[in-house]
Amino acid sequence: MPFQERIDTHSHFVPPSYRSASEQTCHGKPDGMPAVPQWSEEAHLELMQNLSITKSIISITSPGTHLVPGDDALARKLTRECNTFAAELSHRRPKQFGFWASLPLPDVPASLDELTYAMDELHADGIALLTNHHGRYLGDAAFDPVFAELERRKATVFIHPTTPCIAHSGSRDVTPALPLSQYPNPMFEFFFDTARAAINLFLSGTVSRCPNVTFILSHGAGALPPLIERFSSFATAVTGLGMRLSSEMVKETLRRQFFVDLAGFVFPDQIHVVVRYVGAKQLLYGSDWCYTPTPTVLMLAEKMEEGLKEIFPDEEARREIFLGNARRILGRRG
Repeated sequence: MPFQERIDTHSHFVPPSYRSASEQTCHGKPDGMPAVPQWSEEAHLELMQNLSITKSIISITSPGTHLVPGDDALARKLTRECNTFAAELSHRRPKQFGFWASLPLPDVPASLDELTYAMDELHADGIALLTNHHGRYLGDAAFDPVFAELERRKATVFIHPTTPCIAHSGSRDVTPALPLSQYPNPMFEFFFDTARAAINLFLSGTVSRCPNVTFILSHGAGALPPLIERFSSFATAVTGLGMRLSSEMVKETLRRQFFVDLAGFVFPDQIHVVVRYVGAKQLLYGSDWCYTPTPTVLMLAEKMEEGLKEIFPDEEARREIFLGNARRILGRRG
C-alpha cells in the first residue's frame, strides 16, 4: 500500500564501534534479544523509501553507550564515537538524517561536556536518554545538573526504555531486575520502565523545573497513561508527601510539554488509551528500525495508517502526526 509522507523520530543505528563494544562487554544479546541487529546506511535508506519516510532521526538504543558500570572511560570514548558517526551521516545527508545524541550517564560531568559538544559542535537535534542509567532513574537528583542544562537550552529529550534495575536494601549494589527472564525485556518490561521514569520525572519536580524542555515518550508512553490518576492522587492523598500535584496538572503538562511516538504495537488497542491524554498534535511516527525487523515495521505501518484513519478522520490531523509535529520539534533545536 502507498504510505503517507512521514518523519521517523524513533529509529536506531549501529555503528561498527558500538557493535564491537557491545559484543566485548556481554551486550551481544541486548535486553534479552537474540542479537544486535544488522544496520547499514543503504538498508536504512531503502526502508525509508519503502515507507515514504523523508527523514529519520537516529539514536543509539538500549543499553546505551555506558555499557559497563564504573567504566566511565569506555563510556566517554564510545559515546563520542557514536555521536560523531551520527553527525557525519546527518551532515552528509542532511535531508534524510538527523540524530538524538547520546550521553555517558550516569557520569554527570562527562555528560555535561558531551551535551555541549553534541549540541554546539555536532548540531544534534536533541538528546536521547534511557529511562534509567545503571539504576539511576530520570528524575534522580544526581541528574539535576544535566536537566538544568537541557532546560537552559530548551532542548528536546527523547526518552527510550531500557532494562529495569533494582537497588538492594542496605547496599549500594544495583542489578538488572529480571522477574520473568525467559522473555526479552522489550516485550513488556520496557513499558513498565517508561512509566517508572516518567512518574519519577513528575514526582521529583524535574518536569516542573524544566518547563522549556520538550519530552518525547516512546512506544505510546508505555504503561504511563492508565497510571496518571493513581500516582498523582496517591502522592498527595495517601503518602502525605506534600506535593502540589494533581492528575489535571499532569495531564495539562503532558498536553503542553510532551510528545508520544507510536513505535511498536500501539494499534489497535493501546492507541485508545493514549489519545485520552494527548491529541493529534502530540503524536509522532516511529519505526523502531533496525531493532524491529523490516517486515514487522511494514506491517505496523499498515496498522497505523488504518488505525489513525478511524480515530482521526481528518486528513490534516493525520498529516500532523506523520509530518507536521516532527517538523515543529526539529525546528526548535536547542
